[in-house]
Formats: sequence, C-alpha cells, structure tokens
Amino acid sequence: MRALTQRTAVNGVGILGIGAYRPHRVVGNEEVAARTGRTAEWIERRTGIVERRYAGAGESVTDMAVEAARKAAADAGIAPGKLGAVILASMSYLRQSPGGAGEIADRLGIRAAAFDLNAACAGFCYALALAAAMVRDGSAQYVAVIGSDRMTDIVAPEDPSAAILFADGAGAVVVGPQDDEGIGPVVWGSDGSRAGLIAHDATWDEFRGDPEKPWPVMRMAGPEVFRWAIEEMPPVARAALEAAGVTPGELDAFVPHQANLRMIETITQRLDLPGSVAVARDVAHSGNTSAASIPLALARLKELGSVGSGGLALLLGFGAGLTWGAQVVRLP
Repeated sequence: MRALTQRTAVNGVGILGIGAYRPHRVVGNEEVAARTGRTAEWIERRTGIVERRYAGAGESVTDMAVEAARKAAADAGIAPGKLGAVILASMSYLRQSPGGAGEIADRLGIRAAAFDLNAACAGFCYALALAAAMVRDGSAQYVAVIGSDRMTDIVAPEDPSAAILFADGAGAVVVGPQDDEGIGPVVWGSDGSRAGLIAHDATWDEFRGDPEKPWPVMRMAGPEVFRWAIEEMPPVARAALEAAGVTPGELDAFVPHQANLRMIETITQRLDLPGSVAVARDVAHSGNTSAASIPLALARLKELGSVGSGGLALLLGFGAGLTWGAQVVRLP
C-alpha cells in the first residue's frame, strides 16, 4: 500500500501573541442590582465582581473577535495574512449558520481554514489544544485562537443567578512554531449527565413551536456548579501539571476561567500554590465572559506586568456541558 506523505514536524509550538477587546460600556453592581433584586454589596460579596463590560452596537461577537485577533497578530509580530486558520470559541454566536469564524477570517483579509467551537467556558482551552495540534502536524503555520462571547444576549437580565455574573468581551492568541515547546498536553473531558446545571431553558424547536414561549435563555444552578467546580477542577489542574512535567513551584501564573472570584480563590487554595504564583483575578472588573475569560485574563496579566516573557502559566477552563480543559503554557 502506498504511504501517505508525512507532514514536516516543527520543533515546538507556542503562544506568540495575545490580544484583547473589552466593550466600551462599563456596568457597575448598582445597575445589575436594580433589576435582579439583589444589592450591590451582596453581588460583590458573593461574586467578587465590582464591574463588568456590556457590548453595544458595533460590538458583536465577530466585531470583538476581529479586533482581538488583530491585536494578537500585531503582538506576535506577524501580518494577519500569514494566519492559516481561525478558530472561534463561543457559546453566544446567535447565527446558526454559517459560523462566525469565516466572517472573521474574511475581515482579517484571509481565506484560511475557519471554524467555530462551542465548549462554553472551556472553549478557549479546547481551541488552544486543537490549534497546537494543527501547527505540529503542518496543517497551518499560524493559527488565531479567539474566545469571544456576548453573554448579555443569552442571559435573562433579571436572573439573579446568571445576570450578576455574565458579561461580554473577546480575547485572542496566535499559535505558531517556535524553538521550544510552549503548549503542554491538554487534560480535558466532559460530563453530559450534568448538562442541565448550565443550559438554555428551551430548545429552538420548542420556541418555534410555541409563539407564547419566551426567548430561550441560559440558566444556571449556581450552588451546584460552585460545588462541582471546587471539588472536581483541582484534580484536573494537577493532572495538567503532571502531563506537562511541571511542579507547582515552577509556575509563574495560574489563569483559571474567570467564573466567580470566590470560586477562583477556593480552587487556588485547594491547589496549594506557592505565594509567588500570580493568580488571574480579571473577573473583578470584566465579569464572567465565558470562552473569552482566559485570554482576557492573560492579556490583563501582561498589561500589569505580573508575569514576564517565558513565564509558565496553568490554564484551567470549565463550564456548560459540563466541559473542562487545562494545559500549561509558556507566555510570550
């Protein structure tokens, strides 16, 4: 049997650049409290969130994604035209078809491979793993990995469980070849038996079949999700460290999904990380932006100078599905 041509392998793959887009409108807890029946103090105490960003006109999922991707390419020092693939991780892109990644690629001026991925708040980690594999096997030299979510489109504004948490934004990285390995093995999984803990309250069929039924929105069983995350995500994080051959003492940063500050603090404590590890707490001023939260948090750490170039960061994403993913990366 004739063998297929083997692709040329690269020495290593890494994150070469990071970009972020934060919507212009800043929303404080007072505004959210007024429509959810909570107080501003209660929201901050329970979530750690002080303010968040809401997208407006001209800030769609794809609008935000394009800007974040452009910034990531500039940070990587490459022209967008060199991108061989675009992966959009999003759970709030409202057009059923086509996906948003093709539009993003077109607006970046390229005719690259482009596809959407929905693994909710774990979407960025999933997409990062796929991008690394694509570069390793030669499918693309450079890949834009974008997490972009406009959660205000899919959450009921008066829902005290979800509306106090979720917000809008986009973050992106460019993945490409480098001399040393910069993206560790992914540890990922799912538990569909718990899908109802974070899910829309109706299907499109149900909505279409009953004109009196309200628009489907995402609902969340907050206490159950909190307990699941603090119990089951620390072992996932430890497994990612082990897979990468990295000890907690070698980490420079921990960047978990920015779900809730109390959740982040609890998981950090259970991992028993050294005090020298910078922990991303971007949720306090960005809210929970689902697939965008990890790249936005990475961008914030870079803006603050909390971690230098070459630092090791443990990424941990988790959310609806239920899905999770984690890997150790070297920061550009």
